[in-house]
Amino acid sequence: MGQKMNPLGFRLGTTQHHHSFWFEKPKNYSVSLQEDEKIRNCIKNYVQKNRRISSGFEGIARIEIKKRIDLIQVIIYIGFPNFLIEGQTGSIEELQVNIQKKLHSVNRRLNIAITKVEKPYGQPNILAEYIALQLKNRVSFRKAMKKAIELAEQTDTKGIQVQIAGRINGKEIARVEWIREGRVPLQTIRAKIDHCSYTIRTIYGVLGIKIWIFLEEQ
Repeated sequence: MGQKMNPLGFRLGTTQHHHSFWFEKPKNYSVSLQEDEKIRNCIKNYVQKNRRISSGFEGIARIEIKKRIDLIQVIIYIGFPNFLIEGQTGSIEELQVNIQKKLHSVNRRLNIAITKVEKPYGQPNILAEYIALQLKNRVSFRKAMKKAIELAEQTDTKGIQVQIAGRINGKEIARVEWIREGRVPLQTIRAKIDHCSYTIRTIYGVLGIKIWIFLEEQ
């Protein structure tokens, strides 16, 4: 059988890098890992709660975490910065307070930076969120996939593959549907490929969206 591996983990050290940078003793490793998960969930929940109703989605491409002895630095890569609580000046301070409450960290400072992504629709997380929003609004899945591919092609990607699995259109038997445009060489390690898997809850059940974007060959 074909062994399916995560394209990001497969390319670590060549074209990909870790989204968390820290060192920890083996016995404290699991605690630090859970801390990272708490930080990421807290940021996503905060953005979801405070976004404008019309905007519809979060637009977070990825969250990078760097830890030192006395400092936790969080960098949020966001596609649409005005989605992150427009018009509220104390939003980042409020977010910092929320995260520190979750972590119960007294000794360490928390620093949050927001970086704008140049081409938001070249990011698989933002595209997956876009498709999820379309499916929730009862748009045909094929139409949503084609529109996402069109948006990605405008950002000069070399290839993209989109896959949706689950009870598509509410059919009783779950199935997998996918579309590929251009090249997506998953076997080539030097090919820089961005990937994400995203879960969406619909009234029929859970759908899984997977996106592979071929950016460039190094």
